[in-house]
Amino acid sequence: MLNTQDILETINMIREECLDIRTITMGISLWDCVSEDNDRLCQKLYDKITKKAEHLVKTGAEIEKMYGIPIVNKRVSVTPVSLIGGASSPEGYIKIAETLQRAADTLGINFIGGFSALVQKGMTEGARNMISVIPEALATTSNVCSSVNVASTKAGINMDAIAMMGSAIKKCAYLTKDDNSIACAKLVVFANVPEDNPFMAGAFCGIGEPETVINVGVSGPGVVASAIRRAGDCNLSELADVIKKTAFKITRVGQLVANEAAKRLNTPFGIVDLSLAPTPAVGDSVAYILEEMGLESCGAHGTTAALAMLNDAVKKGGVMASSHVGGLSGAFIPVSEDAGMIAAAERGALTLEKLEAMTAVCSVGLDMIAIPGDTPEEVIDGIIADEIAIGVVNTKTTAVRVIPAYGKKAGDSVSFGGLLGTAPVMDLNTYSPARFIRRGGRIPAPIHSLKN
Repeated sequence: MLNTQDILETINMIREECLDIRTITMGISLWDCVSEDNDRLCQKLYDKITKKAEHLVKTGAEIEKMYGIPIVNKRVSVTPVSLIGGASSPEGYIKIAETLQRAADTLGINFIGGFSALVQKGMTEGARNMISVIPEALATTSNVCSSVNVASTKAGINMDAIAMMGSAIKKCAYLTKDDNSIACAKLVVFANVPEDNPFMAGAFCGIGEPETVINVGVSGPGVVASAIRRAGDCNLSELADVIKKTAFKITRVGQLVANEAAKRLNTPFGIVDLSLAPTPAVGDSVAYILEEMGLESCGAHGTTAALAMLNDAVKKGGVMASSHVGGLSGAFIPVSEDAGMIAAAERGALTLEKLEAMTAVCSVGLDMIAIPGDTPEEVIDGIIADEIAIGVVNTKTTAVRVIPAYGKKAGDSVSFGGLLGTAPVMDLNTYSPARFIRRGGRIPAPIHSLKN
């Protein structure tokens, strides 16, 4: 039986508290497109993607109108192209990226993810060729996103791959220097990457996924912040319960949309990813949630503890609301996309070191952080290695998406527009880890990985 109060509460979440479906992402398997001829491969990729996702944008718009729920992005993720591209030449991988862009243009989607490689234990010739052209691929396309998994708790950390990614990030920044180094915003480096993540830039259709699948990402930081504000000065156990119940309601909205999209597109429903993914919109901020919990500013001592509680309560509420919760699910802390994080960084309360500590308990990692454009490549390698180590040792997903803003120094800012927002360029510890990085090889998996 429909509860009138619940309906009115959901309407208020949408109108006043920035609740939205951040993305409907269709995952598409490309295994049956494999061909030794690169031109034939590209044609098969284009044909399958445009056929399977032909009605994705239209369906999203219809559901948005039907329920009155904003659906911000319609996206596609595909099988990691280093797997289906095989031993294609670097030029062949550029053609694949161009094909993905052509498919995105035809479909009218916001992003297409899957220009990706899984190299946590080693690197095939195809993966090496693909990684070598990531900067050119992202600089010459507008909607293609790339990710590389360089570590896992089972395999350890591939330091050679991390060194390649530091170089790729610097090249991405240079090639798009006239556009605020925007290519870096479409590239993420992972540990323990999930195969059903609907959020860019890390989305791809994993090898265990079906032929096609619908994954939905829900976002509601403003809703959680409002619920905490209404709860007043309750104790932390009571506050955790408030967050959990709010996350349950948000996830139910995602489940409703996911089921409807799956039915209309005749595609299996995969997961709901309940991630408190912020936007630059006023009130739609994870930092503001933490401040509503009682911190004078995000970044103050106590921030990591508050974030840990928030992340746990969100996951508990989401799991109770949907049979299939997956992806990243929890709290995101992308600096440029969160008005509260931006303000905290600008006032000096939030540093890179504090953000790194926060990533030990949140959903992803160092995300959308602008750093000085002249940051040495080895320092970027060290930033990646530190963050990836947190994921490997703690058996969780972590990631790095940093932007060396070409021509910018600490204290400047760089604007990307739209959901990507504006990032203050953060100061770095520039003491060099070069000798450590140059050792190469793999950091062995932690002892607790031996669970078989």
